[in-house]
Amino acid sequence: MKKLGQRSLRAATTAVVLTAVVLTAAACGNVTEESPTSEGSSDENAAGDGSFTVVDDVGRTVELDGPVERAIILNSYGNEFAQAIGAGDRIVGFDRVSASRLPYLEIADDEIVSEDLQEINYESVVQLDPDVFILPRNGAWQEAGEQLESFGIPVVVATAWDFDVFHETVELLGEVFDEEEGARRVSGFYDEIFGLITDRVADTEPVRVYWETEQPYLTGLPGSGFDQIIVAAGGENIYGDLDTGGDEQAETTVDPVSILERDPEVVVHEFGPSAEPTGQDRFDTLSDELTSRAGWDNLSAVADDRVFVTNGWATSGLSKAIGALYLASWLHPDAFSDIDPGDYLRRWAEEFQGADFPGDDAYVQRVG
Repeated sequence: MKKLGQRSLRAATTAVVLTAVVLTAAACGNVTEESPTSEGSSDENAAGDGSFTVVDDVGRTVELDGPVERAIILNSYGNEFAQAIGAGDRIVGFDRVSASRLPYLEIADDEIVSEDLQEINYESVVQLDPDVFILPRNGAWQEAGEQLESFGIPVVVATAWDFDVFHETVELLGEVFDEEEGARRVSGFYDEIFGLITDRVADTEPVRVYWETEQPYLTGLPGSGFDQIIVAAGGENIYGDLDTGGDEQAETTVDPVSILERDPEVVVHEFGPSAEPTGQDRFDTLSDELTSRAGWDNLSAVADDRVFVTNGWATSGLSKAIGALYLASWLHPDAFSDIDPGDYLRRWAEEFQGADFPGDDAYVQRVG
């Protein structure tokens, strides 16, 4: 497999000890200077000496003492956002899932402080001496706050996987790393994609979609990012009438027979994200498994060759914006006949992630 590009050299500056102050707040992503900073402190190398506060994804006001030069981020989507805004060289600690999904970051074993979002090695965290510890709201942020408080390491909750708070999350990370310009650039790319989709699907009729995630018959329901991109792309989720009863991820396993009854016109199976190019054998295996399911030869999607298999790094990247563009082009091919979603995936890889791009067929393929 083709090896993806290296990330830039991480900063090795020793950080000062920080104090985290947690207060109740309702806003998200606001920043307040606590004391003056030296002119030009937005420069990556400026020292700065002023503390400032940010309001994180769970409404906590967190104080940071000067520019962040060393950070730990758990969650691959958060690490993608940090890379995209220009702060990738300041990330000194990661979770193992990020190491697996983002090989172009070349994360070393001694930089891994967590197996996932819950099993955190706080001794390793402290040894890395970060200015801030960042994780999403479905991670163990309360525990992390308690464990790291005595070491003066503030905890910021930033949920990069959540479609609903994309702009707030990018803005928040821009404030934390003093990379507001980079954050605006990422938000602009996202808005460019969704602006294009909105314009092109405005006068189209919804197309029935079944979007299956990693496990067989596991699908997104209203409230999930998958349901939202189906609607945004000019589609109709065939399970849009179901409700999980409060699960924030809004996914459930459905009865296989019900898929036949609801007869989707387009089927998408997205497997777990990894920037490592997907081997053709995996695409072929998944394609065979999907089309050999009982009764699927009668589905409209199969009959019309509108079944797609995707690597989640492509279709869930950039808070699912690129996946929405792919889906819109599959649902409404005439409206997107002059648009190649692979061009946008290439831009995300090369311009925002600093990674080599082997072509979108390494991540997205039509079955058949």
